[in-house]
Amino acid sequence: MRKLIVANWKMNKGIVQSQQFAEELREYTEKHKITHCEIVICPPYTSLEAVHRKLDGSSIAVGAQNVFYETSGAFTGEVSAGMLKSCGCEYVITGHSERRSYFHETDAIINKKVMAVLDEGLKPILCIGETLQEHEDKITEAVIEEQINHCLAHIDSDSVRNIVIAYEPVWAIGTGKNATPHQVEHAHNFIRRKIKKIYNEDVANNIRIIYGGSITPDNASDLFSSNTINGGLVGGASLELESFIQIINSAKK
Repeated sequence: MRKLIVANWKMNKGIVQSQQFAEELREYTEKHKITHCEIVICPPYTSLEAVHRKLDGSSIAVGAQNVFYETSGAFTGEVSAGMLKSCGCEYVITGHSERRSYFHETDAIINKKVMAVLDEGLKPILCIGETLQEHEDKITEAVIEEQINHCLAHIDSDSVRNIVIAYEPVWAIGTGKNATPHQVEHAHNFIRRKIKKIYNEDVANNIRIIYGGSITPDNASDLFSSNTINGGLVGGASLELESFIQIINSAKK
């Protein structure tokens, strides 16, 4: 399957910066006929529609970094999946480690968000992964298993095919520590076995499992060379066009 390369800009870039990046990335991908991977840009809420206008009709999709699980109502400051869809979103990041850590999102909340995204016909990018302490305690598989069980609760085999799973070891995000390709492969293989156990072999073979954890132009080629790693969720390295393009091109090798 084609690699999926997702840019998570987090709380960076205003509307003008976002538009400029989107326009230049579109020009590059069209000029160089980039077809070897699927690209998704996840800007802040404030830039979603502006970025969509710049990318509309191109091969680059737009995603959101978060969502609320209700469709409407008195939830000041929140944004529904339907609202994201109206802005041109195709993907929505759910369960990112920063949402879990800073905003205390539980697996139960993330499960509701995943279902809300699916109900609108959008594709969730479900983030799972262990903390540094859990990694050092060698309970990675137990943590991942619990997250999968709870975050995918009540989701049937037809719906789960529209979910992308992003393995992001929290200890490798912005810490200077890097998960080795072997460590990532081991985790991805475990996730795929777990999906097979819950659903079936066909679902397990076809679900995309991407990696998120300090992906850079320097380590992208080694990570993407593995068939078990179906792409990347890119944070800081996606903020600069040149480095993000290098990562996109790494997926071709």
